[in-house]
Amino acid sequence: MEPSNTTRRGKKQKAQAILEILEQLYPETPIPLDHQDAYTLLVAVLLSAQCTDERVNKVTPALFALANRPEDMRNQAVESVQAIIRPCGLAPRKAAAIVELSRILVEKYGSVVPQNFAALESLPGVGHKTASVVMSQAFGVPAFPVDTHIHRLAARWGLSDGKNVEKTEADLKKLFPKDKWNKLHLQIIFFGREFCPARGHVVEKCPICSQYGVKQKEE
Repeated sequence: MEPSNTTRRGKKQKAQAILEILEQLYPETPIPLDHQDAYTLLVAVLLSAQCTDERVNKVTPALFALANRPEDMRNQAVESVQAIIRPCGLAPRKAAAIVELSRILVEKYGSVVPQNFAALESLPGVGHKTASVVMSQAFGVPAFPVDTHIHRLAARWGLSDGKNVEKTEADLKKLFPKDKWNKLHLQIIFFGREFCPARGHVVEKCPICSQYGVKQKEE
């Protein structure tokens, strides 16, 4: 069943109120993954799958000391990359993807990270969320990367009933202005870490859930 116009208006109003709270709390949104350019951001985001940004930032200095350009990374042994990135988890798969995508970038794109979703998502280890982060943060293209944390908060706040991140992304794009997407996805992540965790969430102390949350039960 399609939501009624009244329901849509209610969600739009709630989304605007949430946006105002996030703007007040996080007027600046530094990218949490340390990087120097689009290529190192791409590698860092790939490493962040099922791994914390903090851990990725501990690993990447050694990795980028080994190679921080695709033309250098493509020549590295997968085992050497794997040994460095092991703390991030899924090391064999991620190491193979990093070396192979570096080769493709050199041979197909002149060592330049492509600025379009289709090309990025065709690279080994790069899914839609990773591509969205690179497009938004490296190139300034409007995108709304949705990870499991944003997916959880969108449901908790009653902004989406999506069963997967794709549906949640589509719902959030309809609710928030396009020119806010790139900043907003980071604001939601920062807010989730500080006020709205999956476990130990105190509704009364949460600036959003205390006013607008509709799901008080822990997911």
